[in-house]
Amino acid sequence: MGLFGDFRDFLYEYKVIPLAIAFIIGLAATALVKSFAENIIMPIITPFIADGAWKTATLELGPIVISWGAFVGELVNFIIIAFVVFIIAKKVLKEEKVSKK
Repeated sequence: MGLFGDFRDFLYEYKVIPLAIAFIIGLAATALVKSFAENIIMPIITPFIADGAWKTATLELGPIVISWGAFVGELVNFIIIAFVVFIIAKKVLKEEKVSKK
């Protein structure tokens, strides 16, 4: 069988190929959600942020400068991704509720 056959068996036994496919789709979905948040959601939020530049929004406390704009953008991305994963898991995994006897 040889080294190539052993490697192929390894890939099938540990389900590496479906995992790789899921990872690639996850990366694409993350890019899509990030674009959605930056190009659709954040422009709606921008009028409520001083100067309208949410990516560079900062809070100055004396010598300390807190760049909160980029953090808020990533937080919105995370919330959207977490919600989408929740909806997908809820639809795909449809676990039956355990009823009390």
